[in-house]
Amino acid sequence: MKRILTFALPLIMITSLVIIIFAVVQVRLEEEKLMDDLKRKAATVAEVVELSAGYVLSNNDIPGAERLVRKFQNKKNIQGAALYDKDGNLIAITERFKDWKDEEKTYYQDVLKTRSARDKLSKFKKLYVYSHILPVIDDRGKILGMVEMIYDTSYVFARSMDFWRNIIITLASLLVSLLLIAVFILRRMFTAPVQRLTDWFKHFQKGETSKMHGLKEKGELGALASEVEDVALKLRVARKTMSEDASARLEKEDIWTEEKLKDLVRAKLGDSSMVIVSNREPFMHVLDEKTGQVKCVRPASGLVAAIDPIMRACGGTWVAHGSGNADRQFVNSKDKLGVPPEDNRYILKRVWLTPEEENGFYLGFANEGLWPLCHITFTRPIFREADWQMYKAVNQKFADSIIEELPARNAFVFIQDYHFTLLGKMIKEKRPDATVALFWHIPWPNTEVFSTCPYQAEILDGMLGCDLIGFHVQYHCNNFLETANRLLECRVDNEKNSIVRSTKETLVRPFPISIAGLAGEPAPGRADAQVEKIKREFGLENMIVAVGVDRIDYTKGLVERILAVDRFLEKYPEYQKKFVFLQLAAPSRTRIKRYSELLDEVEQLVEKKNKKYSDGAWQPIIYLKRYFTPEEIRPFYRAGDICVVSSLHDGMNLVAKEYVAAKSDNSGVLVLSKFTGAARELTDAVQINPYSIEEFADAIKFACAMPPEEITKRMENLRRQVSENNVYRWAAKIINNLTSLQKT
Repeated sequence: MKRILTFALPLIMITSLVIIIFAVVQVRLEEEKLMDDLKRKAATVAEVVELSAGYVLSNNDIPGAERLVRKFQNKKNIQGAALYDKDGNLIAITERFKDWKDEEKTYYQDVLKTRSARDKLSKFKKLYVYSHILPVIDDRGKILGMVEMIYDTSYVFARSMDFWRNIIITLASLLVSLLLIAVFILRRMFTAPVQRLTDWFKHFQKGETSKMHGLKEKGELGALASEVEDVALKLRVARKTMSEDASARLEKEDIWTEEKLKDLVRAKLGDSSMVIVSNREPFMHVLDEKTGQVKCVRPASGLVAAIDPIMRACGGTWVAHGSGNADRQFVNSKDKLGVPPEDNRYILKRVWLTPEEENGFYLGFANEGLWPLCHITFTRPIFREADWQMYKAVNQKFADSIIEELPARNAFVFIQDYHFTLLGKMIKEKRPDATVALFWHIPWPNTEVFSTCPYQAEILDGMLGCDLIGFHVQYHCNNFLETANRLLECRVDNEKNSIVRSTKETLVRPFPISIAGLAGEPAPGRADAQVEKIKREFGLENMIVAVGVDRIDYTKGLVERILAVDRFLEKYPEYQKKFVFLQLAAPSRTRIKRYSELLDEVEQLVEKKNKKYSDGAWQPIIYLKRYFTPEEIRPFYRAGDICVVSSLHDGMNLVAKEYVAAKSDNSGVLVLSKFTGAARELTDAVQINPYSIEEFADAIKFACAMPPEEITKRMENLRRQVSENNVYRWAAKIINNLTSLQKT
């Protein structure tokens, strides 16, 4: 519509202006013509009446005067007549103008003095009237009086209004005709060819080559279509060649790298790119209210840390909630943008949620319900019916957005986490041919715990709409298989680790997630400079430094960690003034009551313990509460002689692996909770039960006193584990499993 108006508006404006100018001129000419005609008629009638008026006035015949003016009572257009004596006094007037005598008319004296006729246009009550005054003169040249003819001019204005009405109708008809012609011309010459080109491109993007045909457009659009068709053909051939080359390279390489993962994607997926969906977006645009500047930041999220390297390698589309307050400024008309901002590797499609949707779906059902349900940390889950309804509505909104992005064939969707338990089934209802996987980034509880959820059947039914469900460890897979077996009508195949429900089979597999591998070393000398800067800033010279990096979440064991540091310093006082624990803490979900309470609890506990040991400039705990970028965190890892990961319950916990990756000099000791998924892989870490404060404190002592040779040996083993089982290997396992399920 906007394009039509852009095309037609100039024509409409010019046509309207010409017609309006013509109408104004014509109306004025018509009004002047009618008034001239009225004046001639008034003068003629007055001259005819003059003889009778002269007789009446010369004989002072008042009854005759009244009879004379009464003759004009019902005449068409002539509204009335009046007779005046030689002094200008009214003698008789038509009944309907009986109040005419009250009007002040100074021009009568001018008529008597000049002895000539006079015209006057005036308003009487609600009428505009025209009067013609003629002096009555006898044969001797003596003025006997005056006769006045009064005419209604409304018919003149009525004729003008009729003319204007006809002009408006004509103009409206002409404008509608112009608009229809513009629509026809645009559709014939522009819209239809562009639509054909757009449809052709949609088929190409979705891989629907059977529906594609040659474009037969002519003219400039035809030339454009021809070029597009040629480029598309070359691109399709190039993709086929790349896929064959990638398959050949896969057979030669052993170590999983970004390039090897790219080859796998080209070989397995070919023209189809993967669609990944998560609630958390990998990049968000945030307006800094203090500076007025917009920053592009990576959220504090293990999911983002793991998935982003895969998307950089594979390409494709990542569908996520646009949560940044400046996100809308950077998307195109389809809510998409290329990311990372400095080096576009894949597409981010943002889905917009209202505050009500975010509160019910994310803060409510997902994080006050499912999160504490799955993390057995003795925080009671809260389930509200309104939150559940909003959760379902948002899952449907994401499903609709994802379906728009799927190719016609070989569609792969990789769903992330507990926010989208219903999404797999919703996608399958519209696209049963699509291959859908769900990866569960948090623990899966035992059956007794999960059965407390009021919506257990719908959640399990939605998840089993997927072809593949992945967990970090086999233990969580076993919990899920048992949960489905006990709470649903289904068949569990323990040999295949699969669930069959209504002829639909869903594979359940462990895929321990990881990071991109060992962190790249900064420029020579830069790493040491960054570490020295941190030590100077926080007074860490000649100190044993332990670091913790976490969101402020009750599952991370922050309170237990602080209590363990306190007990360590109590039990081993020789480490006082020689040991510092540095905690990087990113606030999270602060609108949820339990999180805001934890925020206050941790701050008060840190303050209390620091006060307990206050002695000069030394304080045992340095608490940095703000968001840190991955680039900011890495020097803290390098500065840490010890890294403490004390999660009370965790799916994997990538902080442990990030710390190992950052220790390129093979220094450092990892103190790791046995309740994390990472504990199954990183067996050379010092593993702890974070609930046992005594054991926790002894583990810190053990790490502080560990001989350098043992530290090096343990870290070498840890780094080998992280290097070999990196996120590219994790993604490759999932892609291989997905493609094995591909519909033919």
